Amino acid sequence: GGRTEMLISVKLGIPTQRGSMDPMEVDVNEVAKVFPYGRLLPIEVVVGGLSYNTGRVVRELGDEDDLAVCVAACVSIGYDNGKREDGEAIHKLHDTKDGA
Repeated sequence: GGRTEMLISVKLGIPTQRGSMDPMEVDVNEVAKVFPYGRLLPIEVVVGGLSYNTGRVVRELGDEDDLAVCVAACVSIGYDNGKREDGEAIHKLHDTKDGA
């Protein structure tokens, strides 16, 4: 247990680039900076989220167009108990009704 042993898994749903089926670029190193402790697993980026035109451009904030981008982020945490069966980590399910 403890904060240093906490495993953090992050999956980001990012809208596609215009004219492409690939997700927009995201700096996963910047995303990683929001997690002050724990062991961050590789951040997974998939196509998802939402982009839409707002009808407003605020050049003072660096806007080049009126595109708004919403990213869906799934963050889960857990611990590796270190026990192995056939080289695989054992995943233990905790049910809140058990008080755990």
